[in-house]
Amino acid sequence: MKAVVQDRFGPPEQVLRVTDTDRPVPGPGEVLVRLRATSVNTPDWIAVAGVPYALRLAARAEGAVRGTDIAGTVAALGEGVTAFALGDAVFGTKWGSGFATAGTFAEYTVTAADRLIAKPEALAFTDAAACVMSGLTARAAAVDAFPTGPGTRLLVNGASGGVGTFAVQIAKHRGAHVTAVCGPRNLDLVRDLGADEAIDYTERDFTAGPDQYDAILDNVLNHPPRRSFRALAPGGVYLPNSIGNTGGLLAGLATMAGANLRGMATRTTVRSVDGNFTPDRLAEVAALVTSGAVTPVIDRVYPLEETPAAVAHMYTHHARGNVVITMGD
Repeated sequence: MKAVVQDRFGPPEQVLRVTDTDRPVPGPGEVLVRLRATSVNTPDWIAVAGVPYALRLAARAEGAVRGTDIAGTVAALGEGVTAFALGDAVFGTKWGSGFATAGTFAEYTVTAADRLIAKPEALAFTDAAACVMSGLTARAAAVDAFPTGPGTRLLVNGASGGVGTFAVQIAKHRGAHVTAVCGPRNLDLVRDLGADEAIDYTERDFTAGPDQYDAILDNVLNHPPRRSFRALAPGGVYLPNSIGNTGGLLAGLATMAGANLRGMATRTTVRSVDGNFTPDRLAEVAALVTSGAVTPVIDRVYPLEETPAAVAHMYTHHARGNVVITMGD
């Protein structure tokens, strides 16, 4: 099978190559999926680039196949799997199911059967791939970490990215007042997604104004926590969801740790965003999409052979929505 293999840490177009590898074999409780689409997420460019450097201690580079989001058809079943049949359209994740076999930047991948659900017929493979990590993370922020609803005010910093575009729509669907922070070229995009207010970060610093919010979903971490906390209403919740765009030993990990420490010191609620997969959570995201309440925003679609360029585009931190990779027709 064709797969995109990493040789070392570094710029995606220098360290990723398309090659032929052995097709993985599903073990007990596993499913072999013929991939039709996957997406590029922040953990992928982190693992390819090797930043922050501290993460290199846990991420193997040589021979690794990155990617976790799955959208495709069942090609083989491991012993004991009865929930699916050959040819079933499925989507889900490899996240949390082990990485002894290839990731999803490949024609085939293996994952645990309980990391997949049936793909609705109305959901395109490309949209299904975009829904997994981005959709689950946004849902976790707007439903679990801070239950948005009528009368709540949510600010999404980094609203035009994969998670941000889902979060704006999910929170708005739930009745929240949503303020979206993004660059000037994406203001119309976030307004079209339902944002009540759009802030151009090059013109206005949301941490310096008088407005306050019940929750801030921070997908960028471009402000020190002490400044972001100023924009929270009394009892507000800060949701850090980024390692930042800088390199170095720790990058934004130190900022995330600092947010938690400052939160404890100032009695400000800081919550992590648990976007982990469960069948019910992904089914909920899929239902929002198939009903028309939420539309996955896809910036670009790349064929598998152009995966290095897809990861490089994500690495610029300026993708509008999700970056998707397709395999075959």
